[in-house]
Amino acid sequence: MYDDMIIGGGIIGLAVARELTRRRPQSRLLLVEKEERLSAHQTGHNSGVIHAGVYYAPDSLKATFCKAGNRATREFCDGHGIPYVDCGKLVVAITEAERDRLGQLWQRIKANGLERRWLDSRELAEYEPSIRGTTAIFVPASGIVDYRAVAQALADDVIAAGGEIRCATQVTAIHEYPDEIVVETSNRAFHTRRLTVCAGLMADRVARLQGLNPDFMICPFRGEYYRLKTERNGCIRRMIYPVPDPALPFLGVHLTPMVNGSITVGPNAVLAFAREGYRKTDVSLADSAELLGFPGIRKMLAANMRFGLHEFGNSIFKRRYLHQVQLYCPSLTLDDLQPHPAGVRAQAVGRDGALISDFLFLTTRRSLHVCNAPSPAATSALPIAAYISNRLDDLS
Repeated sequence: MYDDMIIGGGIIGLAVARELTRRRPQSRLLLVEKEERLSAHQTGHNSGVIHAGVYYAPDSLKATFCKAGNRATREFCDGHGIPYVDCGKLVVAITEAERDRLGQLWQRIKANGLERRWLDSRELAEYEPSIRGTTAIFVPASGIVDYRAVAQALADDVIAAGGEIRCATQVTAIHEYPDEIVVETSNRAFHTRRLTVCAGLMADRVARLQGLNPDFMICPFRGEYYRLKTERNGCIRRMIYPVPDPALPFLGVHLTPMVNGSITVGPNAVLAFAREGYRKTDVSLADSAELLGFPGIRKMLAANMRFGLHEFGNSIFKRRYLHQVQLYCPSLTLDDLQPHPAGVRAQAVGRDGALISDFLFLTTRRSLHVCNAPSPAATSALPIAAYISNRLDDLS
């Protein structure tokens, strides 16, 4: 009998496991992951940004977790010898309409208690000679790290504290009883007093394995990246973001200098036709039928048809993708855009068609399901883990 069991070997599941072993060092803990390695999905395919909390509504869980996570991630990396870069972020306005929205973002950044600097076009050129824009906001608190390395360090802490981690262990059924939960897997059944589910792209499916009926569905969005050719490394020193359009659900294509010196471009956001569809050719008829059978997905697609077609066009035509970046980095060429692995984002969509923008949790007497963990989940993994652990204490 385990005291705690976690489903999911991404950064959230590993952070929860570490937090629980620190709080209850004598307890028995098990984490299971269906893949043969940890961090196989969102953790291992994200942009590596240590977010500062620029865009989030003040007092939302996103804003609260992000501000705490920005500090906690750096402290964790310092304590475990993991390199990171405090490069900062520039949000660049190209048009007068974007300049007006940038002014609104300036107020939100202030409300979130972040240091910020307003730059005119001359100052922007001094900061980043390759970037063009009318105005920009510089937020120094944003940084870059390798979240695979962070996740592995979390796993090492769990093992060192006596916790168990089993990969290649897929959950097939969950049965909750008054005094325990039985988790059936591809290997064997496990008995636990409490269960935490951090299943990411499979969050809704694992909830249904427990007999729950979540009022949302996970919609997979593939984020496609390019990497600048090696000769262009160093053409920027800071992250370069466009001004977000509040009418659109995602932030847009941006430039990110990575800890290894390379620079990534992206991501866009296209509907994936498989739950874990990292390639354009990955198509699952069963997954697609499940998606289109949910009324909320159909409503969401209808409401965002124009944006979706625009993103599919950028996905198919490399020149169109390049154009999005040339708006603020005009010197880039088609030859500069080299292949880079895509990621798939797990986005919870409600029955009404709304993209659920904040964190979403579902609890039973003995379990807690992390149903939606949007960006900045990786940045916020440690405070999220503390929050979940507090809620688990209420279940005990």
